[in-house]
Amino acid sequence: MVAPVVGFQALFAMSDSFTLPLRPVVEREDNPDTLPVEIAQIAEHWGSFRDVNEDILQAKIREERENDGLQDTENDDQETSDIDTTERIEQLYKKRNEITQFAVQSHMEALFALDFISLLLSKNAPRQAETSISAYLKQVAPLGSLDAEAVNPPPRSESATKDISTVSRGWRIQNFNSASSKLLKAASRLETEVSSESRYWNEVLAVKDKGWKICRLPRERQALGVQYGFLEATPVFRDRGLASLRRSEDGSLILDKGLIPSGVRFVRVRVRQGSIITSSTKPPAATSDNAESVEQRILQARDSVFEEELFHELVREARSMASCGVTTRLNLIQVPASDDTEILLDLVDANDESLEADQNSTEADRLLADGLAHSMRILLAFAHRQNLRRRTQVPPPLTSKKRLTPEYHLLRPVLAYFQHLVQLRWLNSFLQDITNVFRLSGLEIPKLDINAFTNKTSPRPSPSTPTVEALVQKFLMPVESVFQGNLTGQNSFKITIRTNLSAAPFGTHYDVSFNFPSFSDLKSPGPIGLRDEVESAITHALLLEVISRVSSEELPTEKKSPDGVSKSWDAIYPHLGELLLSGSSSSSSKYKKMKVNLSRHDLSLSTYFVRGVDGFGRGTGEERTHSEPNTWTSPQQSTESTNGHTSMMEFVISEGTD
Repeated sequence: MVAPVVGFQALFAMSDSFTLPLRPVVEREDNPDTLPVEIAQIAEHWGSFRDVNEDILQAKIREERENDGLQDTENDDQETSDIDTTERIEQLYKKRNEITQFAVQSHMEALFALDFISLLLSKNAPRQAETSISAYLKQVAPLGSLDAEAVNPPPRSESATKDISTVSRGWRIQNFNSASSKLLKAASRLETEVSSESRYWNEVLAVKDKGWKICRLPRERQALGVQYGFLEATPVFRDRGLASLRRSEDGSLILDKGLIPSGVRFVRVRVRQGSIITSSTKPPAATSDNAESVEQRILQARDSVFEEELFHELVREARSMASCGVTTRLNLIQVPASDDTEILLDLVDANDESLEADQNSTEADRLLADGLAHSMRILLAFAHRQNLRRRTQVPPPLTSKKRLTPEYHLLRPVLAYFQHLVQLRWLNSFLQDITNVFRLSGLEIPKLDINAFTNKTSPRPSPSTPTVEALVQKFLMPVESVFQGNLTGQNSFKITIRTNLSAAPFGTHYDVSFNFPSFSDLKSPGPIGLRDEVESAITHALLLEVISRVSSEELPTEKKSPDGVSKSWDAIYPHLGELLLSGSSSSSSKYKKMKVNLSRHDLSLSTYFVRGVDGFGRGTGEERTHSEPNTWTSPQQSTESTNGHTSMMEFVISEGTD
């Protein structure tokens, strides 16, 4: 049984150069002629060998060549003309069938050989042999039923046996040493991998325990990432809020932030008074990347993305607020706060050494810059919460129109606060000046109640709204302040300042209302948008208060008119500030009038005589012979009256009794 196995092994060992012919086998004659028969045939055809010489043989050869050429040509022409097309096709099919039968026979013989080898190998390697054995042979002969062994091997010498034993032992020792070194290397490598993996997963779990969201990367499912951005941000910054958690060679965690800049960036707020920067917000404390922990790097990445989104939204909103005086230039936003104060916003690198230091910084300016920076960040976080609330609600019906994403209100509330504060300070200054005039004139100072930033007309938030959101919503409402002036008697006035930059009507508006029962024809002006009109309305109301006090003052009774009538000042034209001295003699053709003028900085009273009084507040034949006007000015100009009177009422009494 050894010879067939060796033959097949040699056959398959030469499979690389083994080829099969695809043409039929040439059949040979079974019984060729013997040598004596061939000699007899030659002698009969050519004659005796004695007559043969070289010249005759050469001539015969040339003649045979010529005849063979002619005969071959004639035979070919004749065969070509004799065999028709049908016979040639039959011969072609016959040859093809022979080739096909030969190929099938060769394939069957190869399969038989493969089954034989597979059945022979199934004794020692049944799994490998089972893959190549045919299904029919599996059914007929079980695996391992055929075996081969050496029969009567040749004897070996003691030296050969010893050499084989030594070589086998050396090979075994060498293989054992190689396997041992490989196992030791694999063990050390496995130990290193285990320690690296343990360190990596411990740091990943530490990041997760801090509250960060761990997830798989969308485009790299085999890698982990941490979501440090805000899911309710705009798509550009929402997609940048995901960083992959890579493992270094020693197993430490590497935060791969992709396209995000490695440095820390923040929105800087500066306050400029004229041409001097009086205050600037400080950058957050930054440490080197090697010294800080993974959590600190995640926090820095989150803050950087948040600051970039904040500045992006500020630029978007600033472009739509050009009518409010807000300008944008490259990486700078300029917001006017007052006449000489301007707020500058820009996005800078926290590690930039060229950041300018504060010059002439005051506590108020520092509080203003820090408060503005914190308010903008709070408003952006509030906008994110509003996006989350809208996303969790039932969506509106689908329409063909594209829904535009409105700008976040980050600068509008701040600018509204600044504008309202400027108007509030102006009105307070105006009322302080005019009350100082009252104080200098000796009049009772009107009682002013100021309720700044009340927002009484703002709708109340629902009870389900969190406290923080309710506070921010109150900040987003129109800013209101109320001035209440209580005068003598039941006279009063009320001024409501309302500033709104989020919805129409934009800007600051004053709602002035009067309550003067003694002047029934006085109407409240209602909403006013200009300072001059507000100043005129308040001045007119206080002028009526002065007229009311002068007319209510009783002159001394010991000085009466010749007719025995008590004298008094009557307000004949109060809206023009004119009073007429009553109780004069009826025979007299002259009437004494008093003119009252009130402004922000002074109060003046003057008297003159007229011959008659018509219905237009002007006397016919008016004489311009009047006393020197008495004026009380604001403290910036003078604290004394011009004619020596210390109070207005003394002047009124003296003029009424002359």
